[in-house]
Amino acid sequence: MKIAIASDHRGFHMKARLCQAIQEWHYQVHDFGPESPDSVDYPDYAARVAACVSSGEYDRGILICGTGIGMCITANKFRGVRAAPCHDTVTAEYSRLHNDANILCLSANQLSDQLAEQVVQIWLKTEFEGGRHARRLEKISEIEREAADPLASEPRSCGS
Repeated sequence: MKIAIASDHRGFHMKARLCQAIQEWHYQVHDFGPESPDSVDYPDYAARVAACVSSGEYDRGILICGTGIGMCITANKFRGVRAAPCHDTVTAEYSRLHNDANILCLSANQLSDQLAEQVVQIWLKTEFEGGRHARRLEKISEIEREAADPLASEPRSCGS
């Protein structure tokens, strides 16, 4: 499994520790930056990883910022990306089991190093369950296609 990883300045040190752990678990990991803990803009780094996962060049991605939220919002702009902010082992497991999340977004502010490693390890080992969840993911993909080309289908009602 090829894993792309990046952070902003808040996640820089966590990213370094996770890269080492991921390599020890015998996964291939590529660090997309930043190269120092100097202040950077998280969308730049989220876009690098999301583009690599969206294209299929990498199987999964990991993004780390202060909360994990900004990275998640950015990554989910890319076709085929299912980024999930996970703050514990349960959300990590279910993001894979039910949602087939292909990018994990972590909070450097809220997770200890030990918990971050546990979350990543569970997320990497957990396979997608399929079944009824596959049907739901296909609906998400359909919505994504419609949003990309709104003239190709009937517009969705806002429900009013």
